[in-house]
Amino acid sequence: MAKRDFYDVLGVPKNATDDDIKKAYRKLAMKYHPDRNQGDGAKAAEEKFKEAKEAYEMLSDPQKRAAYDQYGHAGVDPNAGGAGFGAGGAGFGGFGDAFADIFGDIFGGRAGAGQGGGQRSNVYRGADLRYNMEITLEEAARGCEKQVRIPAVETCDTCHGSGAKPGTEPKTCQTCGGHGQVRMQQGFFSIQQTCPTCHGTGKVIPEPCHVCNGSGRVKKNKTLNVKIPAGVDEGDRIRLAGEGEPGVNGGPAGDLYVVTHIREHSVFQRNGQDLHCEMPISFCTAALGGEIEIPTLDGVARLKIPAETQSGQVFRLRGKGIKSVRGASFGDLLCHVVLETPVKLTERQKELLRQFEAEGADSNDAQNPRAKSFMDKLKDFFN
Repeated sequence: MAKRDFYDVLGVPKNATDDDIKKAYRKLAMKYHPDRNQGDGAKAAEEKFKEAKEAYEMLSDPQKRAAYDQYGHAGVDPNAGGAGFGAGGAGFGGFGDAFADIFGDIFGGRAGAGQGGGQRSNVYRGADLRYNMEITLEEAARGCEKQVRIPAVETCDTCHGSGAKPGTEPKTCQTCGGHGQVRMQQGFFSIQQTCPTCHGTGKVIPEPCHVCNGSGRVKKNKTLNVKIPAGVDEGDRIRLAGEGEPGVNGGPAGDLYVVTHIREHSVFQRNGQDLHCEMPISFCTAALGGEIEIPTLDGVARLKIPAETQSGQVFRLRGKGIKSVRGASFGDLLCHVVLETPVKLTERQKELLRQFEAEGADSNDAQNPRAKSFMDKLKDFFN
């Protein structure tokens, strides 16, 4: 019987892409595979499977496809597609090669990997740990050294990490033969998974250590010195390499990340490298000017207040902020003026204030520029 056109076999047009050909072949292979067709229709399904496989082998190869497009069946070796059959038992020795590029991601590798080349390592890196540390604003600005006490997992001194009772030793797992992986075959699907007996270690412990219960590790507390650099901010992470949980089966240890949290300060508010503070001044100092003392992280500084200072005005002291954690620059200290209203006045003080108010009534606009500006805005708004 004459061979059918390869494109008709797969049900694709002659301008089909490689992906279209692969999808069509996958569909036919799943439909006519012998494991899915038993009984009376098995022979016919086998022939269709062979036919689809031959068509795919020709059309998936660029050189063979070009020769077939130009010369038809005469342009390709008619036995090239059948060489894989007949020698593999039941006529399907080349099945793995045909499916390797299609189902490689499902099987965990190429078809040849199923013969023992796809085993995974049982060596794992230890988990990372996180420690939240609260520090003061002064400690964040100047830097400091802190001690942290964290729970740790260390090698058992009794069994020296083997997990077996002293005088005994772990034995090779009989289920997986020490590989830690077992392979399950279902039809033409082959799935590799962790051994249920040894849980991937490849060893079983008949008599576990009474101290660590066979884990080879015990929980302890350890104290570490953490150096906090000057200039750290809220949420910054300091990495201590190798201070996390130990690895499994000789794997490297994880890391410890110390996360800084800045405690709220009673005077200063931080914004990046800059510090902000409120500076209450008296009515007389704001009107006449003067010199006041203000706190900084380095001590007390003196600041000159010019006459006629208004509430909300900001004075900047350069270099009195926080040092940059990645450089030598310093931020600034910004002082916000807050005019403090006097309380618990005596009768004499009240009389003087009434006198002051009465004398300034005629020149109110000149002496209260902000009030005049506000009233002008109100007039414009209502007009």
